[in-house]
Amino acid sequence: MTISNIKPTEGEMEILQVLWQKGKATVREVHEALNKKDSGYTTTLKLMQILHEKGMVERDTNQKTHIYKAVVNQDKTEKQLVTKMIDNVFNGSAARLVMQALGNHSTSADEIDEIKKYLDSLK
Repeated sequence: MTISNIKPTEGEMEILQVLWQKGKATVREVHEALNKKDSGYTTTLKLMQILHEKGMVERDTNQKTHIYKAVVNQDKTEKQLVTKMIDNVFNGSAARLVMQALGNHSTSADEIDEIKKYLDSLK
């Protein structure tokens, strides 16, 4: 799947995050990891089926309980989504995105140091 075709919804992205962390998981395991009180098991199942139809996850059907695995790369997916957000929300300005992110969320001293090191490496 090419990077430009990766277009997960917010709910699909949450499932992908679980699969990236776990490697492989059943629908039940993903549903429990999401720990959503307002969403049922069947909603998680449907989203995972949609991800499979989109080609973003593989499904092993050799056992009674199907095992899912993400086939899209986490880093590439995140980069594509951030690029789309910068273009669509911040009118192409990465600086505006960074300032908005840092201004709206508490950032630890360690994270700020890491950001400074990264910025220095870009010079």
